[in-house]
Amino acid sequence: MTGLAPIDGLVVLAIMAKAIGYSAALLAMGGVIFAFAFAKRAEASVLRLAKQLAVGAALVGLAVLAVRFGIRAARISGMGLEGATDPVMLGFVWESPLGTAAIWRGIGELAIVAILVPRIGQWIALAGSIAVAISFAQVGHALGEPRVALAVLLVLHLLAAAFWVGALVPLRRAALAPTSADLLHHFGNVAAFGVAALIFAGTSLAWLLSGSVTALFGTAYGLALLVKVAIVVVLLGFAAFNKVKLVPDLRAEKPGAAHALRRSISIEMVAVCLVLLATATITSVTTPPFNL
Repeated sequence: MTGLAPIDGLVVLAIMAKAIGYSAALLAMGGVIFAFAFAKRAEASVLRLAKQLAVGAALVGLAVLAVRFGIRAARISGMGLEGATDPVMLGFVWESPLGTAAIWRGIGELAIVAILVPRIGQWIALAGSIAVAISFAQVGHALGEPRVALAVLLVLHLLAAAFWVGALVPLRRAALAPTSADLLHHFGNVAAFGVAALIFAGTSLAWLLSGSVTALFGTAYGLALLVKVAIVVVLLGFAAFNKVKLVPDLRAEKPGAAHALRRSISIEMVAVCLVLLATATITSVTTPPFNL
């Protein structure tokens, strides 16, 4: 298929490492954004969970960075896993765009840990979240043209996605308490703007990288992107159902509403994992039609 790179064991490892790295980055950024945006509405236990999630994800992200360096070195060396620790190959990786991205992401994820520091820590963590988002614009398909437009759209897309993804675990916890129904309702109202930004940025990125609608159906990149979009549509459906049905039921204290909402959010989490796996695959083994 046009634009599809060969897939071997190292490529599979690279895809898995990317997917975990994406998950860690979105959870770290999203936990910070949630704690910052809903500091006055969420209960203490929910805010604490969001901050713990952000810190834990940031630490996982740092570990994944090291693993990805090794995998990348192994892939370009041609020596298999032995190349993962070769100093020369690691040096090449460090001098590549991945090295630049690692600096931005490493600094950002370390800054996110500061969210545990009272007062000023949340501002440091917020700046760190922006740095993590910027790191993704230093590598991969974002290096194409027009470079500035791709970078801005990607950062916007990631921050909007992080706001949504990072809120899922705290909101699932909040669903246990009827007093948190107002938080869930308010999140739904704010998330509508986030979803709009997510769709706008994602659609614009897809257009710039594909070049045409027909290219979506004739290349590996396009078909993988369509699979990702299909999963996102399902995800948006569950989010809309939560907003118009389950959250109002929770506010009305209907029996079983909390359980139904938590189950729906859990399904959203699974869908997010599939989206991130699709994204990791797209960025690892396909080439945008515009660059073919």
